[in-house]
Amino acid sequence: MSVFQGEVSTLPPDKSISHRAALIGALADGTTEITNFSGGYDNQSTLSVLQDAGISVRQESLAAGDGRIVRHVVIESGGLWSFRQPLAPLMCNNSGSTMRMMAGILAAQPFRSELIGDASLMKRPMKRVADPLRQMGAGIALSDSGTAPVVITGSRELKPIEYHLPVPSAQVKSLVAFAALHVDGLSKIIEPVRSRDHTELMLGLETIDRPDGVREIIIDGRRPLAARPFSVPADPSAACFMIALGLLGERSEIVLRDVCLNPTRVAYIEVLQEAGAGLGIENVRSEGGEPVGDIVVRSCSSLRPLRISDHGIVAGVIDEVPMLAVLSAFASGEFELHNAAELRTKESDRIDALVVNLERLGFDCEQYPDGFVVKGRTKSNTEEVEIECYDDHRIAMSFAIAAEAAGALLRLSDRQVAGVSFPNFFTLIDTLRQ
Repeated sequence: MSVFQGEVSTLPPDKSISHRAALIGALADGTTEITNFSGGYDNQSTLSVLQDAGISVRQESLAAGDGRIVRHVVIESGGLWSFRQPLAPLMCNNSGSTMRMMAGILAAQPFRSELIGDASLMKRPMKRVADPLRQMGAGIALSDSGTAPVVITGSRELKPIEYHLPVPSAQVKSLVAFAALHVDGLSKIIEPVRSRDHTELMLGLETIDRPDGVREIIIDGRRPLAARPFSVPADPSAACFMIALGLLGERSEIVLRDVCLNPTRVAYIEVLQEAGAGLGIENVRSEGGEPVGDIVVRSCSSLRPLRISDHGIVAGVIDEVPMLAVLSAFASGEFELHNAAELRTKESDRIDALVVNLERLGFDCEQYPDGFVVKGRTKSNTEEVEIECYDDHRIAMSFAIAAEAAGALLRLSDRQVAGVSFPNFFTLIDTLRQ
């Protein structure tokens, strides 16, 4: 195993915050400037869809104070109803975030629109998008199997809603909030299990944390939304891959600078610390309402097997599960996950994708409808192993990290898919290799 050392100030800007900054900018009255916007394919899809729906978007490069060149986005809008009927279906490519959250905005626009995606996105379930918007009065049509295309007949007369989230989903929560901004009256979202809360923070929504652990999010519609600047910190989900690299490496030490430490995004760090990982947090401060800091990673030779089943923890680490599973398998030989059926509806069926590829690497696995177990490694394959990425950036990157510890040549079916969220992924690994 190689040694990996160095400081990283070039982690990708946070995907979730970038999406929301652009969408909020399109809903706000005035000029929104977003510094350090993500260059990932998914976030670029959001900008493209906004442009095709009549919003003025300009991208340019700016020099940051530390010498980096960052992506600067300027969005001009006249407020909630500045969108125009698209001339063609809006292409979201592989971005489920774009499709789901844009549906909430388009549901309140007085025209017909259609959201489509690439082959992978067109297979993903969209019923959870349609249900609340139909309750609010929008016309939503899906395919016979409940997938895209999402055909929307919008209305300026949507009704307030009290919506109980059936499963933790920041995207569904956000699309309801975006639709409710256009409604005359108060709407409420009931969230039994907390998911990432960037939308609430960035919109300044009122939230009530009840004694039973349930959170209520209040949206007072049709209030003027003024444009304001956003600065995007580094993506904690991207940081997870570099953390795994440092933990698996020999005599490794990596410092990840300026990472978003929002509590709804870094539950995986607590999971790893409890398992004995050598992780430290330094230089914590607040930027734009979000906690930001540096993560220090050191090699760990005694990581205990990760066993994740608590609903709240699962919701908090759902995006990091692929990397956590691979890390635990190679560090300890074992991994266990339950109550994570949501993983079957991501860019791929991530439960099946992880099990298939781990078994190719000699691990004994068993999968269930809501999770899987890695019981140990029965053989160590020293030959070339084909890893199927399933058009899923997190599967590709997780097994690219595994390649550093596998003792075999791992050939990824699609390296390029990493660019969905982490365009400089492979270059950064080579930079840290000693």
